[in-house]
Amino acid sequence: MAFVFTDDNAAQEIASGKAVVIDFWATWCVPCRRVTPIIEELAAEYEGRVLIGNYNVEDGNDLATEYGIRNIPTILFFKDGKQVGERMVGAQPKSEIEARIKELL
Repeated sequence: MAFVFTDDNAAQEIASGKAVVIDFWATWCVPCRRVTPIIEELAAEYEGRVLIGNYNVEDGNDLATEYGIRNIPTILFFKDGKQVGERMVGAQPKSEIEARIKELL
């Protein structure tokens, strides 16, 4: 199951140093609904190796503001407490997201 990132827990999880993948989304966003099942699958497949989850921009806004999220879905990748690589904006196929996750490992 995908982790639920919030303004209260995101900074701590990112700072932990482990590989982290955050999907910024909203319930009303149609492309987000296409990405959500992919995030769920990847979270299960990489459980224990990469923390993968969702951040609902309607439930919180601090993290989205901090990282300049202007379009959703947007996926950010973190390792060793820092954002790595470029963000993925828009609905992406599982293969593209998974390739970026493998780069974190």
